[in-house]
Amino acid sequence: MSQCELMARAIQLAERGLYTTMPNPRVGCVIADDGGEIVGEGWHRRAGLPHAEVEALDDAGERARGATVYVTLEPCSHTGRTGPCADALVEAGVARVVYGMQDPNPTVSGEGLQKLRDAGIEVEGPLLEEQCRALNPGFIKRMTLGLPLVRSKSAMSLDGRTAMASGESKWVTGPAARADVQRLRARSCAIVTGVETVRFDNPNLNVRADEMALELLAAEQAAEVQPLRVIVDSKLRTSPKAFILQGDAPTLVVTTEAADPSRRERLEQAGAEVLVLPAGSDGRVDLLALLQELARRQCNEVLVESGATLSGEFLYRGHVDELIVYVAPKLLGSTARPLFELPIERMGSVLPITITDMRAVGHDWRITATTDIER
Repeated sequence: MSQCELMARAIQLAERGLYTTMPNPRVGCVIADDGGEIVGEGWHRRAGLPHAEVEALDDAGERARGATVYVTLEPCSHTGRTGPCADALVEAGVARVVYGMQDPNPTVSGEGLQKLRDAGIEVEGPLLEEQCRALNPGFIKRMTLGLPLVRSKSAMSLDGRTAMASGESKWVTGPAARADVQRLRARSCAIVTGVETVRFDNPNLNVRADEMALELLAAEQAAEVQPLRVIVDSKLRTSPKAFILQGDAPTLVVTTEAADPSRRERLEQAGAEVLVLPAGSDGRVDLLALLQELARRQCNEVLVESGATLSGEFLYRGHVDELIVYVAPKLLGSTARPLFELPIERMGSVLPITITDMRAVGHDWRITATTDIER
């Protein structure tokens, strides 16, 4: 196998950790002999378990000595829950390491590679860097900018409506699209919604294995790592009996100093964590402060699932990296609710986006776009 084929295999292995490695990055590793034959494979499965390199070394055994290692991310040089992978590679006696991308953490980037070079191991890379970076967009953003990657998910009819005027919305999209959303939730560290969605839709916002349309074991493993559920609630109007406060997934209610302390106590008694953050000029929770807090809590990817007001605010403020819209072959009519609340009145003020993918999901369509909004 060629170098690119071996790195591509490492990328495939890393993808197996799509739903389970957070807050750690998804990493895959392949060990090959001089003839390009694979002698060991591994991937990082879950935080606290061995890293990809250690798994591959265990798989290869003595065959790792003098071999070449292909790893999607620079081997770590520090001790966390597990020891440094760079040290493990040196001890195993590998001859060469080919890496996909450097560690994005500016405080340690390059140190693992230098440790390998100092030990006399040949180091090459980056190789297939764009594909390797695509494995961990949220981890990269958190390490470099101190913010999580934000996806905004919405579902609408063909005429751009999300619910009837009464608020009735079940179901705009079909089961295949809803399974796709479950998988989006599973790869996210946190799901953010607004108090209006909680009050009118009363969602659970958890990951449900039986709705993911994945092989049973993979779905169960994904559902074991439940994302943090976050409610933006500036005045603490969330009911202590709301479904989102129930179940095993943790719930964080984010509010401002203007909220009634007695309501905070009732929510905490119901099992929620209540966090006071600064208010913006409009008196509502400052969304940038919220994202900084989520990054501090090691959230890599954040999914916004909310109504038109909060989703529109995230988008208008330039906090959305990726927009995912499911379009159903239905018409809800002119009195139904819009996709976003956006204060735009002139063509010169429209918000630009770039569509990167469009595909059928069951009977619906999924449009993925990146935003080009700077605020």
